[in-house]
Amino acid sequence: MGKLGNISGKDAVKVFQKLNWQQIGQVGSHVVMVKAEMRVNLSIPQHKELSVGTLRALIRNAGLSVDEFLNLL
Repeated sequence: MGKLGNISGKDAVKVFQKLNWQQIGQVGSHVVMVKAEMRVNLSIPQHKELSVGTLRALIRNAGLSVDEFLNLL
């Protein structure tokens, strides 16, 4: 597994957009994304650096592995 440190919310949104997740809005400082075939929504905080636990949860909910995510980064 790779390192998940130092990834911003903005960078995470860009990776999920590459995987056809669509931004449907923003609630406070969180971008909400959906994907047609997925039942889960992603709520990505727009922080300068996401915590490792938050990022891992987003990756898991999107049905990805950490390595797949890092390759798209």
